[in-house]
Amino acid sequence: MLDDLDRKIIESFSRDGRASNRQIALELDVTEGTIRTRIKRLQARRLIHFTAVRSYRFAGSPNLVLLGIHCEQMKVPKISQALVEMPEIGCVIEMLGRYSILAMGLFTSLEEVHEIILERIRLLPGVKHVESSIAVHNIKYHSSIARITSRQIQDAEKNGEDSEERG
Repeated sequence: MLDDLDRKIIESFSRDGRASNRQIALELDVTEGTIRTRIKRLQARRLIHFTAVRSYRFAGSPNLVLLGIHCEQMKVPKISQALVEMPEIGCVIEMLGRYSILAMGLFTSLEEVHEIILERIRLLPGVKHVESSIAVHNIKYHSSIARITSRQIQDAEKNGEDSEERG
């Protein structure tokens, strides 16, 4: 699906999301027009898109919380979908191992975490137990692993809206 030049363009943006088409063209020894055409094609095929990612500490929600959810195996897909639909949850991963599902979210208070666990997650049919862990110090975070964005950006992506055109 991707050729070597596409991969190099994506890698270049992964290192520096603000790189200009001209900089990438020089780096890869192709014309700026080639880069521009490739980027448009990658965007049209929804293989890449551009967005600003800010530190979650400045996203208005100072507590990154990881929720390990134990549940009945047959109910994992339905529980996962219910978690995806919760605006407070920004990441849902089905797991093999200690948890059936790992969910991550940004919360403004520990009371909010307590409330969502007791009043929403634990009430989902098939949920047996929820373990929470609260991030106290972020040593390394790379947005390509699990991007944390505002709810508006997530909604736009969910509805298939394109992010702003790259300038």
